[in-house]
Amino acid sequence: MSLFLSTYTNKIDKKGRVSVPAPFRAVLSGQHFPGIVAYPSFVYDCIEACGMSRMERLSESIDNLDPFSEERDAFAASILGGSIQLSFDSEGRVGLPEQLIEFAHLKDFAVFVGKGQTFEIWEAENFKEYSAKARELAKQHRAALQLNIRKERE
Repeated sequence: MSLFLSTYTNKIDKKGRVSVPAPFRAVLSGQHFPGIVAYPSFVYDCIEACGMSRMERLSESIDNLDPFSEERDAFAASILGGSIQLSFDSEGRVGLPEQLIEFAHLKDFAVFVGKGQTFEIWEAENFKEYSAKARELAKQHRAALQLNIRKERE
């Protein structure tokens, strides 16, 4: 399984296009949809993004909820209804819709932050503040992170 790793900063052009980092495009290269799926984060003023296969798994998780529950409806409306498929152009860029640019307060640059199965797109100063808080929180709770060590078969 390939993961979105590292942090990259790329310029947003006047048309709202931004280059998705090459390592992120490599993670997405085997999927049937040549692009990303993006939606407003529930937690932060940033854009969450992933490949179509991850979105399909999220949809299956939503489908497993009680079909008449408020939670199912809220997740479906917020995640699936709020998602936008953004295709790569010939240069590996996507065009960010104005509503996502406004939501994440993006200006001239976008910070791509790998988070394993997903990644986020942040405004640079907002990410700098978030990153400092996240690092401090991770330091405080470092004992909670346990590695899942698999025994190798002989």
